[in-house]
Amino acid sequence: MTASPTDIDLLLEARWVVPVEPHAVVLDEHAVAVHRGEIVAILPIAEARALYAPRERVELPEHALIPGLINAHTHNPMTLLRGLADDLPLMTWLREHIWPAEGRVMGPDFIRDGVELAVAEMIRGGTTCANENYFFPDVIAATYRAMGFRAVIGLPVIDFPTAWAKTSDEYFSRALEVHDSLRGEPLLTTAFVPHAPYTVSDENFERIRVLADQLDIPIHLHTHETAHEVEEAVEKDGIRPFQRLQKLGIVNDRLVAVHMTQLTDAEIAACAKAGVSVVHCPESNLKLASGFCPAEKLRAAGVNVCIGTDGCASNNDLDMFGEMRTAALLAKAVAGDAAAFDAAYALRAATLNGARAIGLGERVGSIEVGKRADLVAVRLDALETQPLYHVASQLVYATGRHQVSDVWIDGRRKLADGDLVDIDTAAIRAKARAWRERIAAGDAA
Repeated sequence: MTASPTDIDLLLEARWVVPVEPHAVVLDEHAVAVHRGEIVAILPIAEARALYAPRERVELPEHALIPGLINAHTHNPMTLLRGLADDLPLMTWLREHIWPAEGRVMGPDFIRDGVELAVAEMIRGGTTCANENYFFPDVIAATYRAMGFRAVIGLPVIDFPTAWAKTSDEYFSRALEVHDSLRGEPLLTTAFVPHAPYTVSDENFERIRVLADQLDIPIHLHTHETAHEVEEAVEKDGIRPFQRLQKLGIVNDRLVAVHMTQLTDAEIAACAKAGVSVVHCPESNLKLASGFCPAEKLRAAGVNVCIGTDGCASNNDLDMFGEMRTAALLAKAVAGDAAAFDAAYALRAATLNGARAIGLGERVGSIEVGKRADLVAVRLDALETQPLYHVASQLVYATGRHQVSDVWIDGRRKLADGDLVDIDTAAIRAKARAWRERIAAGDAA
């Protein structure tokens, strides 16, 4: 007697499934079975049809099904500052334009509207998780929750007053309040986000180290972003920022170090030994002329390298497909090796490596049984992606984010054949234009 098919919520039948783990594998004509937001099976389509009775079946005959992309470093409220101050060096851009603009508009409404715009852009581009780094994390968290988007909510610490907090004690007390409020949230976790070594004191770093250990959360910060940053630190402290972080006990497997364009071989070896994750933000670094992260050296040393866009004020988009391509190409040029940072590794850096960096490697980042169903379907039948010889190469070197057709987060459909689900794009566009008028008027004043 033949057993009756098992009831499940969702069956995705794809021309190709790219699970990322195992590495560099592509499965032809496979299906992914999903129930209650969890991946329960990955198997050939014919077998899946015999074994499962899905409430919904989605056929993806010209598509690659990949894990949702993970933006491992971003400042998503800053979508509302996109294009405000282009073609300027980092410190001029930051001190003379971005910080003053933020000072004029920073508040809950700005934060909420910026995150809404960012989430819509990210979903349309196949990103299903963001490692967030900005002020008003309570508002950020509420916005991500309302939109059903997975995120790590940064708990900011910086040595000067902002609209979010005025003193060190207030930064820490508010951080702990936000962390406690998010316990048990299915899509939201937290990380400490001290801004950078040059804006955070030794005392605050020591407090962060102790609390991060107690709460079991990552520490996510910009470091070694430019040569100027390193030179200033040596002049002021007598040691490089990375050495200072080592002395303070920050260099460990909780550290998510962003940018890292200025590294010695000894620092790379120390990152590998300590289990540090490095977030490569190639387009932001190129645009601000910050320098080149030695991504291939880091990869070869065994460091967990992941990819982020940075914020829209310095990129100017949240396009992880573009970022993957730029990361792979730039790594080859920097290493002087055409085989460096190959396509399969670039895809891994944009998915599983990012998940591992932010403490979510057991939940997302690859298509594996038992993981949450954060999944993205990418059409590969466009003229721009024909002919197709190698799926991973096509995804990294030839595919644009406009080819993303469908997105699921935790098993819930967020993009259906290119259309956002339950997101009011007209309202988001109207709010973005209203902020443009307000910010532009203030910038001209």
